Amino acid sequence: MEGNLKKLLDEHIISRKQYRELRAMRLRTPEEVLDALKAQAIIDPVEKKEVEALIRGTGPLAFPESKSPLLRALFSEARQVASSDTTVLLLGESGVGKSRLARFIHEHSGRRTHPFVTVSCGSIPETLLESELFGAEKGAYTGAVRDREGKFKTADPGTLFLDEIGDVPLSVQVKLLRAIQERRIEPLGSDREVEINVRLIAATNRDLDSAVRTGHFRQDLYYRLNVVPFTLPPLRERAMDLPDLIEYFLAQQTKKQSRPFELPGALKEHLLTWKWPGNIRELENCIERLCVLCPDHLLRFEHLPPAIQSAPALAPSSSGAQGTLQEAEAELLRQALKKTDGNISGAARLLGIHRNSLARKMRRMGLSLRQFRNREG
Repeated sequence: MEGNLKKLLDEHIISRKQYRELRAMRLRTPEEVLDALKAQAIIDPVEKKEVEALIRGTGPLAFPESKSPLLRALFSEARQVASSDTTVLLLGESGVGKSRLARFIHEHSGRRTHPFVTVSCGSIPETLLESELFGAEKGAYTGAVRDREGKFKTADPGTLFLDEIGDVPLSVQVKLLRAIQERRIEPLGSDREVEINVRLIAATNRDLDSAVRTGHFRQDLYYRLNVVPFTLPPLRERAMDLPDLIEYFLAQQTKKQSRPFELPGALKEHLLTWKWPGNIRELENCIERLCVLCPDHLLRFEHLPPAIQSAPALAPSSSGAQGTLQEAEAELLRQALKKTDGNISGAARLLGIHRNSLARKMRRMGLSLRQFRNREG
């Protein structure tokens, strides 16, 4: 439940000292967390409902559910896969939400009451990554003054999320493959093996197929990881989610800074026309920047990052909001038709509308079934 305690810390419900004390108690369920908070008089009964909603992810700050048919289908499949211990590989551009999907899989698995441990492989030097993952015994290297438990063991019997797996050096890939195959690890400087029981989720924004061809990634490890792959679409391909995400991040900042913020219509329209190459992470950072630099409650255009400020509007200001809504609707239709390989009845069912309504919308938007049908068939 460490992730739940972190939520409480981030929302300033508990102090850092209380976070450390509660973490040491090794609480396993939301009920145990709530009972501990109440027993230590950290919250009163009136606050219990709000805190429970935050812990369970159902409160007002719960991450908004996507309106994209493709992403909704992806999360539905992920929920199904979560019930097994199958290794999962998450693919997609930086900032699309791979870590959020990894946590979603963990929280819907049989291991949800056990640790969820993240390792950002790309941010750890090669000389330290091996000991970080597999552990090390005292004296294994200069500075190893005591035994160190690796992340594989820390995660046991929960989930280990290896982010940026494409950055793992070949020397470590060999041991990683062995750990996945045999469910055993050998700490650095040790001559004994340690059994592990973890569910592995890996993620990367790199093209692993290309990395295998160039010899930068082991083919056998790739096959071991690529059992069930999920490719998350970039934010520009699900523009219909932008308004909800903007409101969500604004609500986050309102709570974090304890003051309300107002987003002017023209500024919101400009945000809706930006393509967000950095995806959800870029959007979150942008909203935080606007709020931090805001001297009062009204967010200002001049506080946008320079690149976004200088971006041309994609529609005239007089009809920009309407144009954005129409484009969001068109994108919704395109994704449904793509998902069903151009089957109009299937796409209509996915969208929850009559097939005749879908046909009329397609004619109005200039969409043809031919462009969505599987060209390999």
